[in-house]
Amino acid sequence: MIYSTATVPVNPAGQVPLTRAQAWAGLVLKARDARLFLPPNLCTHCEVVQESDTHFVREATIAGQALREIITLELHNKVTFFQATGPREGAIVNELFEDDQGNLQLRFYGYLGLRGKAPGGPEEQTEQAWMDGDKGYRSALLSTLQRTRELLAQGQLTGAAA
Repeated sequence: MIYSTATVPVNPAGQVPLTRAQAWAGLVLKARDARLFLPPNLCTHCEVVQESDTHFVREATIAGQALREIITLELHNKVTFFQATGPREGAIVNELFEDDQGNLQLRFYGYLGLRGKAPGGPEEQTEQAWMDGDKGYRSALLSTLQRTRELLAQGQLTGAAA
């Protein structure tokens, strides 16, 4: 199994500050349409195909891999992606929280396996190294916040009232 975690400040020095509501709106938008947040052509399809009071289901093609995710939202706190189909199985979580000094933080954590691959095998070890590396989920958190700022500045981020 792969376990990875990363935490970044939502409002580092020198960046336009985001409120919790704005950061949350960015996370929700990313959950609904990853194409707006990932590098061009990495996500070629992303569609919400089912919604209920507790969750929604999206189908996406990311890096050439078709996947289906069940996504739950804990208002202004947590987005959880349950990997229903695709190369991975398990859960990925994006969570907003305040640290001990009251500063807003964004944390990723995931507990995943690779379908059809040996637990702890070379494929999982490679995936673990990527997740924990410079281009992994820490980088994804930073780019999500940057894209949220861009969408906010362009007036394209709805539901982001302070």
